[in-house]
Amino acid sequence: MKIGIVCYPTFGGSGVVATELGLELSKRGHEIHFITYSQPVRLDLLGNNVHYHEVNVPEYPLFLYQPYELALSSKLVDMVKLHQIEVLHVHYAIPHAYAAYMAKQMLKEEDINLPIVTTLHGTDITLVGSHPFYKPAVTFSINKSDAVTSVSQSLKEDTERLFNIKKDIKVIPNFIDLSKYEPKFTDCQRGMMATEDERIITHISNFREVKQIPDVIKIFNEIQKQMPAKLMMVGEGPERIPAEELCEKLGISNKVVFFGNSNEIDKILCFSDLFLLPSRTESFGLAALEAMASGVPVISSNTGGIPEVNIDGVTGFLSDVNDVESMSKNAIYILSDPKRLQEFKDHAKKASSKFAIAEVVPMYEAIYKETIRKSLAK
Repeated sequence: MKIGIVCYPTFGGSGVVATELGLELSKRGHEIHFITYSQPVRLDLLGNNVHYHEVNVPEYPLFLYQPYELALSSKLVDMVKLHQIEVLHVHYAIPHAYAAYMAKQMLKEEDINLPIVTTLHGTDITLVGSHPFYKPAVTFSINKSDAVTSVSQSLKEDTERLFNIKKDIKVIPNFIDLSKYEPKFTDCQRGMMATEDERIITHISNFREVKQIPDVIKIFNEIQKQMPAKLMMVGEGPERIPAEELCEKLGISNKVVFFGNSNEIDKILCFSDLFLLPSRTESFGLAALEAMASGVPVISSNTGGIPEVNIDGVTGFLSDVNDVESMSKNAIYILSDPKRLQEFKDHAKKASSKFAIAEVVPMYEAIYKETIRKSLAK
């Protein structure tokens, strides 16, 4: 199949999933075309089966905000015609599903019926999409898609609660390539991050308010009072500077490392002992899954799709949002006993296999084939 993929090309979960999906599909013999405003951060393989097409948005003084949706829909029309793309998979309802629908309507004028698969990732529904300004457009875009998927059962239920959805939503969970999380680093490399007796605690996110960054710092502060520990903060965002200021206020700046965005997440996770994800909401919790695949237990909130990934008492623990005391106690419980820590690590690694890319990608392939079949029958 010739498949077009539209996504945000950033470090965020939806962009990572879309890129990994496209690369895996290319390995299965499909021709993949990424169409977005810059090359996705994890797209390091271009070749006969993997192509990238940049969406350029011309700047005109007339526009206060440049119309990306217009540029994207026009680019989609051009690429579908040029490369005979058979199905378009858009990640995020807005603006991508909306732009895809406009492209579909333009292509109909030339007797081309382009099937659209829309995957909902979370923020596009729970935070942005439910805003009164966008709600009609999001509802319309979802209902006009040929197939709709969500990354968790929780997100599916939120979507059906917030919008008047007439389409069936199929749950296809996020996934990971387990081969990327096999240990391939040495203990001496761990020594660059912490001393032998220090526990390594990690948090990875885009440092937005929803990630509860102050809670990450507060949980770690309680941990380091009980045992030698280091906190690895990976990512960039508006909450980074306040987080650094909180560390300084608590007197733990020398125990916290802020990496910024990193392409060495697998190395950091390889040496981590615990992962913190106290988010206010998560549609799935891909960062938690990546940690588990590295054999790292997770201390998290019990919101959204996280309980579908992190199994309470097995791969880590779940607590109510803002319950720093409970999360701190659970973290110390896991870390204080080496044997117990190893058991949680083993359980986390084992549980992650449920989300192996080889198990999930065929679900998307089946949806592509079905939507193409239906479009040809029209």
